[in-house]
Amino acid sequence: MIKWLLVIGVVWFVYFYFIKKKPTQVKTQQNNKNKKENIEANDMIECVACGTYCEVDDMILGGSKYYCSQECLERG
Repeated sequence: MIKWLLVIGVVWFVYFYFIKKKPTQVKTQQNNKNKKENIEANDMIECVACGTYCEVDDMILGGSKYYCSQECLERG
C-alpha cells in the first residue's frame, strides 16, 4: 500500500512541476503594457482639458497627457 502511495506521489510531483505550465506574471505584465502602447498615428484621442477628439499626430504631449492645442496645455 505504501508503495502505491509513493508512486502516486511521484507521478503527481512530476506532473505539477515539470509538465503543467504555469502562467507567468511577466506575460501578463507585457500584455497590459502592449494594450496601453498600441496607439497609432491615426487614432483619435480625447484632449484632457477640453474633451475634443483629435488624431495623435495633431496632439501635444505634456506630462504623459494629450492636449489638442497649446492653450489647453497651459490651461490643463
